[in-house]
Amino acid sequence: MALPYELLIGLRYTRTKRRNHFISFISLISMLGIALGVAALIVVLSVMNGFQTELRGRILAVVSHIQISGANGEMAGWERVAEQAARHPQVIATAPFVQAQGMLSFGQSVRGALVRGILPDQEDKVADFRPHMKSGSLDALTPDSFNIVLGSELARALGVFVGDKVTLIAPQGVVTPAGVVPRLKTFTVAGLFEVGMFEYDNGLALIRMEDAQRLYRMDDRVSGVRLKLDDLFKAPRVSRELAGRIDVEAFISDWTRSHANFFRAVQIEKNMMFIILSLSVAVAAFNIVSTLVMAVTDKQADIAILRTLGASPGSIMAIFMVQGALIGFIGLGLGIVGGVTLALNIDVVVPFIERLLGTQFMAKEVYYISNLPSELQWRDVTTITGVSFVLALLATIYPSWRASRVNPAEALRYE
Repeated sequence: MALPYELLIGLRYTRTKRRNHFISFISLISMLGIALGVAALIVVLSVMNGFQTELRGRILAVVSHIQISGANGEMAGWERVAEQAARHPQVIATAPFVQAQGMLSFGQSVRGALVRGILPDQEDKVADFRPHMKSGSLDALTPDSFNIVLGSELARALGVFVGDKVTLIAPQGVVTPAGVVPRLKTFTVAGLFEVGMFEYDNGLALIRMEDAQRLYRMDDRVSGVRLKLDDLFKAPRVSRELAGRIDVEAFISDWTRSHANFFRAVQIEKNMMFIILSLSVAVAAFNIVSTLVMAVTDKQADIAILRTLGASPGSIMAIFMVQGALIGFIGLGLGIVGGVTLALNIDVVVPFIERLLGTQFMAKEVYYISNLPSELQWRDVTTITGVSFVLALLATIYPSWRASRVNPAEALRYE
């Protein structure tokens, strides 16, 4: 089937050598500008996706997908609550916990901490402390052992190591003839963990659940039950559905609510980066305007001849729109290939640049994440491709319309 002559002429104008080489140079700059803008968009959004996934994984190493807490801070009969929650098809694991404030003392150092009583075997099903253990083990948290596992920053602030003994001071006091005396208990440091979130590394301590119940006088009660889901992104919906399944007064929260401000800030930053970098693509795309304006001026005689042969203004407009769209399409293709390749190999490219320059972009002593994580999402690539192509196509409208308005008699007067 024969191709429309508008398409054939538009392609010919794009690939033939022009008398004015400056037009070819501007076309090349437009292509490279679009390619660099698209590649930058893909790489930046992939890195931000990687950061979001990495930080979410570190947060969920400590925070469960859903947490069911007693209405007054205590929950009796947690086994029944765990059984009711486990009936939901999305819930794959449950674990009880005791959570309270405490004060840790070692020598002259005193630090406040959030004390969490856990059952290690069940806690492994809803959290990921074990991969983040720097020393020691959660298995040391046995009943009546009064062992404790500390966050690395908390241990550093106290100046303790594995094997040292720290004093845990509970806020619930004991009434004596001398007045109210705080409850004290000596614990042996059995391990240190580091999840890479200062909030937890500096303020969380783990002990055996039975030891916590005894220290805080909770008998067989707990603070609540933590849940792990098959799909963490369904946590808001599952938490609403569990509200009708639990027959006790409880407060149900999910990980998106407990860190709502953080994840909202990351999403806003990602959206703003997309808008800002899209402007760079728009600038490169609108370079096509200058390219086509000069091409129209250069091809006025050809346009006049085509008009005298019967070409309509719409056909003339289509010819130059094809030329501009092809410039944008080539730049877009180069940008997608380069951006996807760089995003998939950023873990190799960045260390190479660091070795070449003799520096480290993200020092391990300053940042918890010392490498640039990257997660390429094809949904982002599709959005970038669509927006960039539309911008390139819009840039062709005015020069093409101007070409369609060329008067043949005026164009051929001096030819």
